[in-house]
Order: sequence, then structure tokens, then C-alpha cells
Amino acid sequence: MPALGKVYLIGAGPGAADLITVRGARLLAQAEVVLYDALVTPDMLELCARAEKISVGKRSGQRSTAQVHINEQLVECARRYKMVVRLKGGDPMLFGRADEELRALEEAGIDVEVVPGITTAVAAAAATRQPLTKRGVARSVAFFTSSTAPDEPEHAALPATDTMVQYMGGREAAATAERLLALGRRPELPVVVIENCSRPDQRILRLTLADLAHGLETAHGPVLVMIGEALQRRVHQRPD
Repeated sequence: MPALGKVYLIGAGPGAADLITVRGARLLAQAEVVLYDALVTPDMLELCARAEKISVGKRSGQRSTAQVHINEQLVECARRYKMVVRLKGGDPMLFGRADEELRALEEAGIDVEVVPGITTAVAAAAATRQPLTKRGVARSVAFFTSSTAPDEPEHAALPATDTMVQYMGGREAAATAERLLALGRRPELPVVVIENCSRPDQRILRLTLADLAHGLETAHGPVLVMIGEALQRRVHQRPD
């Protein structure tokens, strides 16, 4: 029986090809096959020009590859190739379904390594020049998403923290704002919304919690919503 290959779960970062880690880029260049997410850009795929590329994208509201099938593909690729890359947007270990893929690979006896990437919340803070923590104002941050598993309640409890960052928040952000207002958060609480973070078509929107409760315009890419007092624009901060 031929030896099994090794699988690398690599974080592609928020979008821009030059925001992947040096290690991630080096491994991509060496990969024989790359299974990549819908949020991975064409520029990023140029870093693995010689590899076989398999799209396994999962996008909200669109037809996508079932996670079980992705797990099966990873195992099958590791039986055919020595070096397999699973390329994920952001960081593999945050909202990346890494647990399911790790378990499938481990059960099959396949060696796997995780290479971290810049998660979008950190990239968004940099793009907007808006720290998520601020001395005397915010010392805790929570990353959350409204997406739930089938057996989870429709509205899980919101995190009790100074700064809240909602991933995949385009359609669900208004409901989050309504719930926060009902909990007594002030209507003028600062909110920063960023679409297509770090990409050429990046878009930044600054508003209040009350504004957010009325909903957002239709987005043409991934949306991240940041909420909290730390998001208040500084007096001399230059425009976005």
C-alpha cells in the first residue's frame, strides 16, 4: 500500500495575496494539489500555478460543496499525492470548519499540519485604522457569527464583551443591532462595516447601532461588522 501524503490546512488571510504568511506562500508553491475556498482570490491561486486546483467553495445563500464531500476529497487526495493543501480564507481555526476536516484526516491516519493566517477581523481593524481594544474603553473582544448548526437555537446568546465582531454579518447584522438595542445598548454606539476587506473593491461604512438596525445594502462580497465604543472615530483621524 503506497504511503499517505500530508495535508496542510493553510490560512489565506483576508483576501489580498500579499497578506498570506511567508510559510503559507512557500507551501502553496510546493503543493501538488490545492483545494480552495470561494473567498480565495485568483491572485492567491497564482502562488500555486503548477498545482492541480479544486474549488470546494462554500458561500452563504449559494450552491456549495457539502462539507462531508470536502472531507472525502481531502482523504482521497492524500492517498494520491504527497503534498496536499486545503486553502481557507482568513484563518483555518476560526469559522473555517477545521474541526470537521481535522477529524476526518486523523481518522484516516493522515498527517496534517495547520498554518495560521490573518483573520479578517484583524485585517479590518488595520484597514480602518480602528483598534478593537482601547485603554480605558475596551479590553475584551468577541468574534461571532449568526450561522448555526442544525441542532442549535436560531438565536444564540450574544457575547457580553466590549467590542463585537460579527463575521458573515451582511444579512444578520440588522437582527444583531435590534437585539443589542433591546438589551439597552445606546443607539449612538459606533459601528464599522467593511466589505471585501483588503481587496481592491474594499468598501468601508461607518454608522451607528440605530442605523444598523435598519439593515445594510446588498453586498457584493464578504461583510464584517464591528460594534463597540472602541470604534469611535478619533478627532484627527483621516478619512477612509
